[in-house]
Amino acid sequence: MVVQLNSPGRSRPSLFSDFHKDMTQNPISEDLAIKRDEEAVKEAIKNLILTDRGERLMQPLVGGNIRAMLFENNTPATIKIIQEMVKETVRIYEPRATLLDVIVQSSLDESTVQVAIYFYINNVEQPITLTVFLERTR
Repeated sequence: MVVQLNSPGRSRPSLFSDFHKDMTQNPISEDLAIKRDEEAVKEAIKNLILTDRGERLMQPLVGGNIRAMLFENNTPATIKIIQEMVKETVRIYEPRATLLDVIVQSSLDESTVQVAIYFYINNVEQPITLTVFLERTR
């Protein structure tokens, strides 16, 4: 019979994992480095927000298409549309996250939009915040 003790030095098993998007290598094992749990889900949501529809090969419907809204007039209606687009994108394409709230703030002087996403990871009790800055690049 094997008894496994949970001690403070013992880490809990990872629920989710993803590769780094730049394919970083682990310096010790020389395998691909892996993001785990919170960092993996945060990176996936950020990638969804920054991806336009039609940008992914063989998955033309994946993405938020939010960057296109950055070139619209900066009005409260535009901010609300961006907020709803972010909510819809996370709900549809990221099943590991349960969305709590999305807050969008825009700067009139600069052409940037700050998107704060509040969510839970499934099977984790602590809420997580992800902030993404969007800016016009054309």
